[in-house]
Amino acid sequence: MAEIQPLYALRYDLDKTGGLQSVVAPPYDVIDAEQRAELEARSPFNIVRVDLPEGGEDRYDRAAAELSDWREQGVLVTDEQPTLWTLAQDYTGPDGQARTRFGFFARVRVEEYGPGRIRPHERTHPGPKEDRLRLTRATQTNLSPIFALYSDPAGAATAALRDAEPWDTTTDDDGTVNRIGRVTDPAAIEAAVQALAGTELLIADGHHRYETARVYAEEIGGEGPHRYVLMCLVALEDPGLTVFPTHRLVRGLRAEQHEVLAAALRRDFDIEPLADTGELAPATGDTVRIGYIDSHFKRPVMLTLKDPALADAALPDRAEPYRRLDTAVLEALILKGALGLTDEDIDELNGLGYARDFAQALELIDTGAYDAAFFMAPTPVQRVHEVAASGESMPPKSTYFVPKVGTGLVFNPLR
Repeated sequence: MAEIQPLYALRYDLDKTGGLQSVVAPPYDVIDAEQRAELEARSPFNIVRVDLPEGGEDRYDRAAAELSDWREQGVLVTDEQPTLWTLAQDYTGPDGQARTRFGFFARVRVEEYGPGRIRPHERTHPGPKEDRLRLTRATQTNLSPIFALYSDPAGAATAALRDAEPWDTTTDDDGTVNRIGRVTDPAAIEAAVQALAGTELLIADGHHRYETARVYAEEIGGEGPHRYVLMCLVALEDPGLTVFPTHRLVRGLRAEQHEVLAAALRRDFDIEPLADTGELAPATGDTVRIGYIDSHFKRPVMLTLKDPALADAALPDRAEPYRRLDTAVLEALILKGALGLTDEDIDELNGLGYARDFAQALELIDTGAYDAAFFMAPTPVQRVHEVAASGESMPPKSTYFVPKVGTGLVFNPLR
């Protein structure tokens, strides 16, 4: 079973920073150069200076020096008592619905992936892992939390932590309100930890960070704080937990590839013309359905897999839950099968792109930046869990969990 403990957290001194609003940041992998500059300008202590350092090979050392300076100035302090930190996020999803998602921060022992312990749900890319490893070596701190899911049908952990002492509130640029609380009562902490006893954790976001933590723990060796990693834990049953799709786009298609693609679509899918592009987003269901439009004809259609046996034949060595994923079927039959993309092409985004925003995907087609777009359905949380439980990892960017868990709320020191 996964080992979950309260934190002796490294955190901002709110009196020194005037609260968290000016010092927190989104996860490093969604920040572009313009946003980074804007975040850095908000405060000399904004965490983007450490979590996403600029410059050459010495940027990791400079990040570590900055973090050390903040500690010496008392801008960052270490808690003297074990604490669980709660995070309630009030947000509006891409579907326009308002929800609240509840989770809590803890430190979790780093283990190999496996049943009953910790499972991944997506394949990862090699590049980001090296970057995060070098930053971890330099700072000896978990700066960004991993977002993971656990099963708690009775809601015992949430009930134990509901009376957390309010600590601070921040508002993200997208309007998400983050309400952070502290739980120091030993009985409440023990109740929450026991509620998770025996459950396995499913990594929803932060696979690169978790795999980095495993490598780092083995590099250091022995026992100590480096054997644990910072996680934000959310119950699979939480009513505010939602998953949205990430759409696929392809570009650079040669004339013959257009013909091969069209033939593959006719062969494997029933093609239904749509009245307008607003109907391109498929609903979740038991049948694989994918919205499609290209930049030449710009005629929206819905693709419905003719027979599940086509997925079975294309993915003979994969578990049944994996073969029912629209992202897996698209990758096997179209991206790899018809267009000849390799795993390396997919990892390096050679001819492939992603869009989480429906309107953005359409704009990229309308302008001709991409040749074709495939619109995916949301993957239900339970299906994500079923795929992981079968020992499979979903194709990259198969899920889009909203909202993101920001960086700077709390940190986990590794020494």
